[in-house]
Amino acid sequence: MTLIKSISGIRGTIGGGAGEGLNPLDIVKFTSAYATLIRKTCTVKSNKIVVGRDARISGEMVKNVVVGTLMGMGWDVVDIDLASTPTTELAVTMEGACGGIILTASHNPKQWNALKLLNEHGEFLNAAEGNEVLRIAEAEEFDYADVDHLGSYRKDLTYNQKHIDSVLALDLVDVEAIKKADFRVAIDCVNSVGGIILPELLERLGVKHIEKLYCEPTGNFQHNPEPLEKNLGDIMNLMKGGKADVAFVVDPDVDRLAMICENGVMYGEEYTLVTVADYVLKHTPGNTVSNLSSTRALRDVTRKYGMEYNASAVGEVNVVTKMKATNAVIGGEGNGGVIYPASHYGRDALVGIALFLSHLAHEGKKVSELRATYPPYFIAKNRVDLTPEIDVDAILTKVKEIYKNEEINDIDGVKIDFADKWVHLRKSNTEPIIRVYSEASTMEAAEEIGQKIMDVINELAKK
Repeated sequence: MTLIKSISGIRGTIGGGAGEGLNPLDIVKFTSAYATLIRKTCTVKSNKIVVGRDARISGEMVKNVVVGTLMGMGWDVVDIDLASTPTTELAVTMEGACGGIILTASHNPKQWNALKLLNEHGEFLNAAEGNEVLRIAEAEEFDYADVDHLGSYRKDLTYNQKHIDSVLALDLVDVEAIKKADFRVAIDCVNSVGGIILPELLERLGVKHIEKLYCEPTGNFQHNPEPLEKNLGDIMNLMKGGKADVAFVVDPDVDRLAMICENGVMYGEEYTLVTVADYVLKHTPGNTVSNLSSTRALRDVTRKYGMEYNASAVGEVNVVTKMKATNAVIGGEGNGGVIYPASHYGRDALVGIALFLSHLAHEGKKVSELRATYPPYFIAKNRVDLTPEIDVDAILTKVKEIYKNEEINDIDGVKIDFADKWVHLRKSNTEPIIRVYSEASTMEAAEEIGQKIMDVINELAKK
C-alpha cells in the first residue's frame, strides 16, 4: 500500500492501515488541513467548495468522506460528481467558490486515487500552499464546526454542459468549419469521465460520425490509463481499419490529450501542444511556454511567428506561473496538456480537441500530413539509479561545470541546450535517481547524447 504526500496533493492506493494507503482516516486529515488553509487564505466570500471526481471505483467512497469532512469544517459543498479535472477547475470560478477538490489519480491504475487541491481561481495550489497543507495535516491543526455552523450540501450536474458551452464560445473554435469538414472521429476514454463529456462535445461541434471505445464510465480501465503508444493498441488497430480521420485519447481525468493519425500511427503527444499552438499563434500573436522536458518544436513554431518561447520548471503550476509572467497566449506540457488562457489556466483536453479540429478543418489536410509540417524531433527518456548515499546535487553541479560552454538552464535540475539537441537532468524527489531526458532530430541521436551524459554521471558517482 502506498501513500504519497506532496505539494500537489495526496495520492495513494486504496486500503491498508492508517498512513499506508489512501484510506478514510487520511482522507479526513488532509481534507481538514486543506479546508483550514482555504479558510485562512481565500478572498472570496462565498463559503463554497466544489468537489468533482473521475469514474474510479473508489470515487464514491472517497467523495462521501471528503464531502462530509468539508461540511464538518463548516463549508458549503457543491458536488458536481462525475466531472473532468478541467470541468472542476472551471466550476470553481463559475460558482464563485473558495476552492475545489478533484478526486482523481490522473493516469495511475485503478487501485489509486488522489485529492488534487484547487484555489479560488480554480488553479492548483502553489508550493508554499501545498507545504502548508502538509504541515497543518501533520500537526492536526484544525477545528470542526459546531452544530449551528455545519456546512450545507448541494448536487449540481450542470457543469459538463457549462464546460462545453464555454469551449464552443471561444473565438478560435470554428464550429461551422468543423461541421463542413464532416470529420469521422474515434475516441478512447478509458472507462472514465471522458466517456460522458467527449461524445457530447463532438456532437455539439458538428461531428456526426463518432467511433466510441471504452466510453462507459465504470472505473474498470480496459487498458493502462496512461495515453502512451504501448497502451493504445486497440484504438490504433481501429484506426488502421480506416474507420476515422482522427482519434482522440484521454486519460481518466481528461487533462491530457493524445491523438492518432488516420493511418493508425500515433501523432505523438509532444505534438498536441505544438499543433494547437501553431493554430493559436496564426490568429493571435503572442508568447508560449512549456516545461523544460517538452519538445523544442514549440520553440521553433513560436519563433516562426516572431514570438518568444519560454521554458518553465516541470509541473503544471510552474507552467501557469511562467505563462502569466510572460503573457503567453498558449502553453502547456509535452504530455498532451494544452493550457489556453482564453479559456482557463489548466490543462484541458476539450479545448485541445476543439482547437485541433478547427485547425484541421482550416488546413484541409489529412492528420498525418498536418503532422509532417512540424519539425521532427525525438525524445529519449532514461534514468540513472544511484545509491542513497550519493550526493545527487553535487553531481548535477559538476555536470553543469563540464558543459558550461553550452546553454544551461538550472531552474529545475540541469538542462543542457546544444545547437541541435538537448539533455535535461532532474533528480527524483522520492528516490535516488536522476531522470535523463534527451531530444534530437533522430531517436538514435537522442539516445546517443543521453547515454553520453549518463556515462558522465556514472563516472562522477564513482569518485
